[in-house]
Amino acid sequence: QVQLVESGGGLVQPGGSLRLSCAASGILSRFYVMGWYRQATGKQRELVATITSGGTTNYGDSVKGRFTISRGNVTNTVFLQMNNLNPENAAGYYCHAQGPDDHWGQGAQVTVSS
Repeated sequence: QVQLVESGGGLVQPGGSLRLSCAASGILSRFYVMGWYRQATGKQRELVATITSGGTTNYGDSVKGRFTISRGNVTNTVFLQMNNLNPENAAGYYCHAQGPDDHWGQGAQVTVSS
């Protein structure tokens, strides 16, 4: 019933920027927490950033100062601004939402290459 759809992934050169978007459908109430996680090949899924309905943010240590999570004007939308990307940031980026149930998007691929 609930779907999370990511967009904005793609290929970027080292040092470049991307902005990911996540939009939820099938629900009217606000999720308490929404966020982004990433998983590179051969590695565990890790926290990138989360934001609560009250606006409190939390970031993984490796992205502090470079990535910014924000809420959209439309209910249950979030963005991830990624600056100064490097090859270590290449991964599938997954949108997550916590409400009565736990929801995941299908992922957006971010590739960093010259």
